[in-house]
Amino acid sequence: MRIKTVFSILSICLVLVACKSNSEQKKKDFAIITSAKKNVITNGEMLSLSIKNKRNHVIDSVQYMLNGQVIEDSIVLNNVKLGKQQIEATVYFNATSQTISETITILNKDLPKVLGFNIINEYPHDINSYTQGLEFYNGELYESTGQLGQSKLRKVDYKTGEVQRNVDLSKDIFGEGLTVLNDKVYQLTWQAGMGFVYDVNTFERKSSFKYGQSKEGWGLCNDKEVLYKSDGTEKIWILDPETLAEKDHIQAFTNKGKIVGLNELEWIEGKIYANRYQKNGVAIINPESGAIEGVIDFSSLREKVKQHPKLDVLNGIAYNPETKTIFVTGKNWDKLFEVEIVDD
Repeated sequence: MRIKTVFSILSICLVLVACKSNSEQKKKDFAIITSAKKNVITNGEMLSLSIKNKRNHVIDSVQYMLNGQVIEDSIVLNNVKLGKQQIEATVYFNATSQTISETITILNKDLPKVLGFNIINEYPHDINSYTQGLEFYNGELYESTGQLGQSKLRKVDYKTGEVQRNVDLSKDIFGEGLTVLNDKVYQLTWQAGMGFVYDVNTFERKSSFKYGQSKEGWGLCNDKEVLYKSDGTEKIWILDPETLAEKDHIQAFTNKGKIVGLNELEWIEGKIYANRYQKNGVAIINPESGAIEGVIDFSSLREKVKQHPKLDVLNGIAYNPETKTIFVTGKNWDKLFEVEIVDD
């Protein structure tokens, strides 16, 4: 009996090894060949696909997919997401099939437009606020600040700088960006792996939520339907406002490559405006494709605020629909600037 048992176990192991060997063998039967040079292509160009048939199987048909959407073997890449994207090919042959994949990088076809700005007004801002998030909601300005032991959620009178409502975060939490939607304030933390949801009228904390694939929290904004979350990389995550689940993401790309360090976000007339950490500038991003369509250099504003040891970079951008102007500040800046964007 024992001999039969040992024999059975050996037989099973041999079958498993054989199956694994066959599986590994099948994976080497085909490969996807793309017309993209080094698998890098520009939005607007023609992408041609074919199959390398290493063992000369008789292929019945091939189905190609780009990010889950069926495509032809030749397609002009119009209105597609930029960045690293996956192509899958399901090859049907010998009454079976095999699915293989290849990654391509899609760049934007246009250079970002360089925009300028004019200062309309200057307002006082708390010099001790390490600004992380800034947003208008129903005419009121809300601000989230960072640093351990100093992180806060605030409602501020933007004209006077007076703090009208304040909630301190626990000393072990580093506050990050915020956005307000349907009378709820959503506030991120940096590395705690979670965010908070408050009642906008009382600042009572209603719930918390955990991050998904994004490991850190940086900036937040919304288009009145979904939330957009940055994590310090080139990725901007799209969150369901009810479940806070990360449903999808875009990648911020120019005609040259990815742009990382996306920080505080603001939704302005159909585009995402993103502070770039340590750059004192803002990128204007297409929320469908991730294309960086414009850039604004705000570095000159830093010279207009009080110079002191804790003075840090530009961070904080808010759009006021009532005035149709943009408000910007920085970490430990003593001023909030109201500006209009101009085409240089």
